Amino acid sequence: VNEDGSSVPVFPTPTIGMIGVMEDKSHHMSLDFKYKGDLIYLLGEAHDDINSSEYLYNIVGVKNSPAPHFDMEKEFHLQQVLLNLIKSNLINAAHDVSDGGLWTTLVEMSIPSQLGFDIETPLEFRKDAFLFGESQSRVVVTVNEDSRDEFLDFVFENNLPVMMLGHVTKGRMTVDEQHFGEVTEMSDIYRNAIGKYFQKN
Repeated sequence: VNEDGSSVPVFPTPTIGMIGVMEDKSHHMSLDFKYKGDLIYLLGEAHDDINSSEYLYNIVGVKNSPAPHFDMEKEFHLQQVLLNLIKSNLINAAHDVSDGGLWTTLVEMSIPSQLGFDIETPLEFRKDAFLFGESQSRVVVTVNEDSRDEFLDFVFENNLPVMMLGHVTKGRMTVDEQHFGEVTEMSDIYRNAIGKYFQKN
Protein backbone atom coordinates (compact mmCIF):
# COMPACT_ATOMS: atom_id res chain seq x y z
CA VAL A 1 0.00 0.00 0.00
CA ASN A 2 1.34 3.44 -0.98
CA GLU A 3 1.36 6.55 1.18
CA ASP A 4 -1.89 7.74 -0.39
CA GLY A 5 -3.59 4.44 0.48
CA SER A 6 -3.68 3.16 -3.11
CA SER A 7 -2.24 -0.17 -4.22
CA VAL A 8 -1.25 0.83 -7.78
CA PRO A 9 2.41 0.35 -8.87
CA VAL A 10 4.72 3.29 -8.21
CA PHE A 11 7.63 4.40 -10.39
CA PRO A 12 10.75 2.55 -9.14
CA THR A 13 13.35 4.69 -7.36
CA PRO A 14 16.38 2.51 -6.58
CA THR A 15 19.25 4.38 -4.93
CA ILE A 16 22.84 3.16 -4.74
CA GLY A 17 25.51 5.03 -2.78
CA MET A 18 29.19 4.30 -3.36
CA ILE A 19 32.50 5.69 -2.21
CA GLY A 20 36.06 4.86 -3.23
CA VAL A 21 39.65 5.98 -3.09
CA MET A 22 41.48 7.47 -6.07
CA GLU A 23 45.09 6.33 -5.83
CA ASP A 24 46.38 8.90 -8.34
CA LYS A 25 44.48 12.18 -8.66
CA SER A 26 46.08 12.79 -12.07
CA HIS A 27 43.59 10.17 -13.33
CA HIS A 28 40.62 12.30 -12.26
CA MET A 29 38.28 12.78 -15.23
CA SER A 30 35.71 15.57 -15.44
CA LEU A 31 32.63 15.70 -17.65
CA ASP A 32 33.07 19.15 -19.22
CA PHE A 33 34.06 19.78 -22.83
CA LYS A 34 37.64 21.08 -22.89
CA TYR A 35 38.49 22.34 -26.38
CA LYS A 36 36.64 23.50 -29.48
CA GLY A 37 37.18 20.97 -32.25
CA ASP A 38 37.53 17.92 -29.99
CA LEU A 39 35.83 14.83 -31.41
CA ILE A 40 32.75 13.48 -29.60
CA TYR A 41 32.26 9.71 -29.39
CA LEU A 42 29.62 7.47 -27.84
CA LEU A 43 31.04 4.39 -26.12
CA GLY A 44 28.76 1.41 -25.57
CA GLU A 45 25.85 -0.08 -27.47
CA ALA A 46 23.01 2.22 -28.53
CA HIS A 47 19.42 0.93 -28.55
CA ASP A 48 16.08 2.05 -29.96
CA ASP A 49 14.77 2.21 -26.40
CA ILE A 50 12.84 5.02 -24.69
CA ASN A 51 11.45 2.90 -21.83
CA SER A 52 11.13 4.67 -18.46
CA SER A 53 12.77 7.79 -19.87
CA GLU A 54 12.01 11.36 -18.82
CA TYR A 55 11.00 11.95 -22.46
CA LEU A 56 8.48 9.11 -22.50
CA TYR A 57 7.05 10.12 -19.11
CA ASN A 58 6.87 13.91 -19.48
CA ILE A 59 6.58 14.52 -23.25
CA VAL A 60 4.81 11.45 -24.62
CA GLY A 61 2.73 10.94 -21.47
CA VAL A 62 3.43 7.24 -20.87
CA LYS A 63 3.68 7.02 -17.08
CA ASN A 64 4.49 3.31 -16.73
CA SER A 65 6.86 1.35 -18.99
CA PRO A 66 9.52 -1.37 -18.62
CA ALA A 67 13.01 -0.54 -17.36
CA PRO A 68 15.49 0.64 -20.02
CA HIS A 69 18.00 -1.81 -21.49
CA PHE A 70 20.77 -2.88 -19.10
CA ASP A 71 23.39 -5.64 -19.20
CA MET A 72 25.65 -5.96 -16.14
CA GLU A 73 28.51 -7.66 -18.01
CA LYS A 74 28.55 -5.00 -20.71
CA GLU A 75 28.50 -2.29 -18.06
CA PHE A 76 31.51 -3.82 -16.29
CA HIS A 77 33.42 -4.13 -19.57
CA LEU A 78 32.63 -0.52 -20.51
CA GLN A 79 33.87 0.76 -17.15
CA GLN A 80 37.11 -1.21 -17.40
CA VAL A 81 37.85 0.14 -20.89
CA LEU A 82 36.92 3.65 -19.81
CA LEU A 83 39.27 3.47 -16.84
CA ASN A 84 42.14 2.45 -19.10
CA LEU A 85 41.33 5.21 -21.59
CA ILE A 86 41.59 7.71 -18.75
CA LYS A 87 44.87 6.26 -17.47
CA SER A 88 46.29 6.35 -21.00
CA ASN A 89 45.28 10.03 -21.45
CA LEU A 90 43.36 9.17 -24.62
CA ILE A 91 40.20 11.09 -23.63
CA ASN A 92 39.74 14.47 -22.00
CA ALA A 93 36.08 14.33 -20.91
CA ALA A 94 33.61 11.58 -20.03
CA HIS A 95 29.98 11.56 -18.95
CA ASP A 96 27.50 8.70 -18.62
CA VAL A 97 24.20 8.75 -20.48
CA SER A 98 21.43 8.61 -17.87
CA ASP A 99 18.45 10.84 -16.96
CA GLY A 100 17.31 12.75 -20.03
CA GLY A 101 19.36 10.64 -22.44
CA LEU A 102 22.10 11.70 -24.84
CA TRP A 103 20.80 15.25 -25.33
CA THR A 104 20.95 16.00 -21.60
CA THR A 105 24.40 14.41 -21.37
CA LEU A 106 25.73 16.68 -24.12
CA VAL A 107 24.15 19.78 -22.58
CA GLU A 108 25.63 18.95 -19.16
CA MET A 109 29.04 18.58 -20.81
CA SER A 110 28.57 21.94 -22.53
CA ILE A 111 27.49 24.16 -19.65
CA PRO A 112 30.65 24.26 -17.46
CA SER A 113 32.91 25.49 -20.28
CA GLN A 114 30.20 27.17 -22.39
CA LEU A 115 31.27 25.06 -25.38
CA GLY A 116 28.63 23.50 -27.63
CA PHE A 117 28.33 20.49 -29.93
CA ASP A 118 27.56 19.55 -33.52
CA ILE A 119 26.42 15.93 -33.88
CA GLU A 120 24.75 13.63 -36.40
CA THR A 121 22.20 10.96 -35.42
CA PRO A 122 22.36 7.55 -37.17
CA LEU A 123 19.63 6.79 -39.68
CA GLU A 124 19.00 3.31 -38.26
CA PHE A 125 17.62 4.73 -34.98
CA ARG A 126 14.50 6.67 -34.15
CA LYS A 127 15.77 10.17 -33.51
CA ASP A 128 13.80 10.57 -30.28
CA ALA A 129 15.05 7.23 -28.93
CA PHE A 130 18.65 8.06 -29.84
CA LEU A 131 18.58 11.52 -28.26
CA PHE A 132 16.32 10.91 -25.25
CA GLY A 133 16.38 7.16 -24.56
CA GLU A 134 17.99 6.13 -21.28
CA SER A 135 19.34 2.65 -22.05
CA GLN A 136 22.37 2.05 -19.85
CA SER A 137 26.07 1.27 -20.38
CA ARG A 138 26.78 4.27 -22.60
CA VAL A 139 29.32 7.03 -22.04
CA VAL A 140 30.07 10.14 -24.10
CA VAL A 141 33.78 10.96 -24.36
CA THR A 142 35.78 13.64 -26.15
CA VAL A 143 39.06 13.01 -27.90
CA ASN A 144 41.70 15.38 -29.22
CA GLU A 145 42.06 14.88 -32.97
CA ASP A 146 45.75 14.00 -32.54
CA SER A 147 44.74 11.07 -30.31
CA ARG A 148 41.93 9.77 -32.55
CA ASP A 149 43.77 6.84 -34.16
CA GLU A 150 45.25 5.60 -30.89
CA PHE A 151 41.88 5.98 -29.17
CA LEU A 152 40.03 4.01 -31.86
CA ASP A 153 42.69 1.29 -31.98
CA PHE A 154 42.38 0.81 -28.22
CA VAL A 155 38.58 0.70 -28.30
CA PHE A 156 38.47 -1.76 -31.22
CA GLU A 157 41.11 -3.99 -29.59
CA ASN A 158 38.86 -4.19 -26.54
CA ASN A 159 35.74 -5.01 -28.57
CA LEU A 160 33.76 -2.03 -27.29
CA PRO A 161 31.09 -0.49 -29.54
CA VAL A 162 31.97 3.08 -30.48
CA MET A 163 30.19 5.68 -32.59
CA MET A 164 31.47 9.06 -33.67
CA LEU A 165 28.82 11.70 -32.98
CA GLY A 166 30.50 14.93 -34.07
CA HIS A 167 32.67 17.63 -32.55
CA VAL A 168 32.78 20.32 -29.88
CA THR A 169 31.85 23.83 -31.05
CA LYS A 170 32.43 27.34 -29.76
CA GLY A 171 28.94 27.40 -28.23
CA ARG A 172 26.30 26.46 -30.79
CA MET A 173 24.24 23.29 -30.24
CA THR A 174 23.49 21.52 -33.52
CA VAL A 175 21.87 18.15 -34.29
CA ASP A 176 21.63 16.89 -37.87
CA GLU A 177 22.44 20.40 -39.14
CA GLN A 178 19.52 21.86 -37.17
CA HIS A 179 20.47 24.67 -34.81
CA PHE A 180 19.10 24.48 -31.24
CA GLY A 181 20.51 27.69 -29.83
CA GLU A 182 23.61 28.65 -27.91
CA VAL A 183 24.75 26.90 -24.76
CA THR A 184 24.45 30.21 -22.87
CA GLU A 185 20.68 30.05 -23.38
CA MET A 186 20.55 26.47 -22.13
CA SER A 187 22.69 27.38 -19.11
CA ASP A 188 20.12 29.90 -17.95
CA ILE A 189 17.31 27.34 -18.22
CA TYR A 190 19.38 24.62 -16.53
CA ARG A 191 20.52 26.76 -13.61
CA ASN A 192 17.49 28.97 -12.99
CA ALA A 193 14.36 27.00 -14.00
CA ILE A 194 13.44 25.90 -10.46
CA GLY A 195 13.96 29.37 -8.98
CA LYS A 196 11.87 31.00 -11.70
CA TYR A 197 9.13 28.41 -11.20
CA PHE A 198 8.82 29.20 -7.49
CA GLN A 199 8.91 32.95 -8.16
CA LYS A 200 5.79 32.58 -10.33
CA ASN A 201 3.94 30.34 -7.91
